[in-house]
Amino acid sequence: MKFQNIPEVKLGIIAVSRDCFPIALSTSRREAVVQAYGAGLYNCPVTVENEADALKALEDVRAAGCNALVVYLGNFGPETPETILAKRFHGPVMYVAAAEGDGDLINGRGDAYCGMLNCSYNLGLRHLQAYIPDYPVGTAQECAKMIREFVPIARAVIGVKNLKIITFGPRPQDFFACNAPIQGLYELGVEVEENSELDLLVSYKAHAGDSRIEAVCADMAEELGVTGNQYPELLPRMAQFELTLLDWAESHRGARKYVAFADKCWPAFPEQFGFEPCYVNSRLAARGIPVACEVDIYGALSEYIGACVTGDAVTLLDINNSVPRALFEEDIAGKFPYVLQDTFMGFHCGNTPACKMCASRAVKYQLIQNRLLEDGGIPDFTRGTLEGDIAASPITFYRLQCDSNGDLRSYIAQGEVLPVATRSFGGIGIFAIHDMGRFYRHVLLAKRYPHHGAVAFAHCGKTIYEVFRYLGVADIAYNQPAALPYPGENPFSR
Repeated sequence: MKFQNIPEVKLGIIAVSRDCFPIALSTSRREAVVQAYGAGLYNCPVTVENEADALKALEDVRAAGCNALVVYLGNFGPETPETILAKRFHGPVMYVAAAEGDGDLINGRGDAYCGMLNCSYNLGLRHLQAYIPDYPVGTAQECAKMIREFVPIARAVIGVKNLKIITFGPRPQDFFACNAPIQGLYELGVEVEENSELDLLVSYKAHAGDSRIEAVCADMAEELGVTGNQYPELLPRMAQFELTLLDWAESHRGARKYVAFADKCWPAFPEQFGFEPCYVNSRLAARGIPVACEVDIYGALSEYIGACVTGDAVTLLDINNSVPRALFEEDIAGKFPYVLQDTFMGFHCGNTPACKMCASRAVKYQLIQNRLLEDGGIPDFTRGTLEGDIAASPITFYRLQCDSNGDLRSYIAQGEVLPVATRSFGGIGIFAIHDMGRFYRHVLLAKRYPHHGAVAFAHCGKTIYEVFRYLGVADIAYNQPAALPYPGENPFSR
């Protein structure tokens, strides 16, 4: 499914040329990159030697509808004009440079390898943010590959800068983990709209009898199948809620292009609405509209970044419980390359999209809320969770957070969901991440991260890392291998 709630990147390339080098060298090298890239890269005909050229090139790529830009050093490059491009484009910008390719080191030498140093220096002087690949010098084919890797980075940056997170209610009592310092969001360019649970309830009631409910019910029934649709009488209520959220997104996005939600889903929600919101939340996440549990605003933001990077459904889970040793020994040890401390269970009540769960998933009831709100009796309004084991998949577990000092920080860890039955309840899976035990202690605990983590169902840590770096996040932690100790890690405990 193509998401409507994430940006479509239209990428342009501008070549720059130092006036003491042949302009034809930079132009011809740009043409080779465009040819190597193929469709989808707008080729700006202006090769930039001076400031006037830079303004002309910017006018050209804007007229072409470009929202992301590649600045290509076909030779050494002019320092002021090439930085003007980043300063005035108002979108994500990448810099890449030409390797010497044809063997002519007299008239065919461009010295872009040197020019990239001065380019980076001048970006720093002007406090300009840009993406520079790990090794930003290459042939046409190599540069084309680097540009392709820039696309999901650009998509996420554009998305964040045009995102509104819509909230309903305050965080649940004693859930300080969902505290959301707003300054960090504004620094990223994110807007926040705060509403009460009552606002949501009023809108929900206004959707009673909506003519679209029947069609949504039919879609839900088809998605769940016979075995997954255990409470068919709930579907009209859940369909009504889904339409409420979708209509709210459309009528409240305002000046922003994209939305995500963060809702207070307990304790008042189920009794007042008559169901748990989890299944509906999962359906919106499957469409690229994350709905974070428990008013976790930074969780919603993290999910949205993952959706932009992968173009796929994401989820938000508790880093929940350890794997029992007996289960590990029976189903994991010797079958997968992990020790017990590498594993944990990621869980939430039922917000993970159906497309990321095993075929046995079904709409059930929230056991914990049933104990709390219905005294453990026959479930009524605590029904509405999508439960079952999360399907085996490569994953990236990550989070962007603002700490108590107002500083943005983040973590990223790659691993997998194992094809091992959890023997538990909720939307849950057994996760395995190498060196998770040390990561848990020296990143998650030491840096005071909350219990929620976003999950992308792919190994996309490299891209998410670059997104965080582009957004100005200085602290990006990851699961370091055993040979690389964490700051403060006791060397005698390893």
